[in-house]
Amino acid sequence: MSIEKVKDYFKQYGMDGRILEFDVSSATVELAAQAVGCEAARIAKTLSFMVDGAPILIVAAGDAKVDNPKYKRQFGTKAKMLSAAEASELVGHAVGGVCPFAVNPGVKVYLDVSLKRFETVYPAAGSSNSAIELTIPELEQYAGSLAWVDVCKNWQPAAEG
Repeated sequence: MSIEKVKDYFKQYGMDGRILEFDVSSATVELAAQAVGCEAARIAKTLSFMVDGAPILIVAAGDAKVDNPKYKRQFGTKAKMLSAAEASELVGHAVGGVCPFAVNPGVKVYLDVSLKRFETVYPAAGSSNSAIELTIPELEQYAGSLAWVDVCKNWQPAAEG
């Protein structure tokens, strides 16, 4: 089970005790926010895509949406999300629990700038009823991210005029 892989991953850092497991589903941003007790934007959703024949993950704020023109500028291809079966097989976590920890070898992880406005965020921890609260520097460290990207929209505060 992938939550066990994530627990083992965090155990090496003495952080497995920080994983939260819920009696309710946290498979969507809204459900996770209710389970955790925070605003939906602070849920760090992990989206899985195919780029040049290889899976990538983009971790973004719960209120952010992928912006296709920004995505294409960043990755040189149209955004094509993995199917549930592909995510499970290629990434190593089932949809609803996809996270940037303990992923299959070769999976590249990117963090979207939509997360930078928070001190802590809640990514999933490998199952559809788990999360872990991490600071942004912890997320950078433990997600093994390659880079920060700016591929999302609809999360910036409205410009005041």
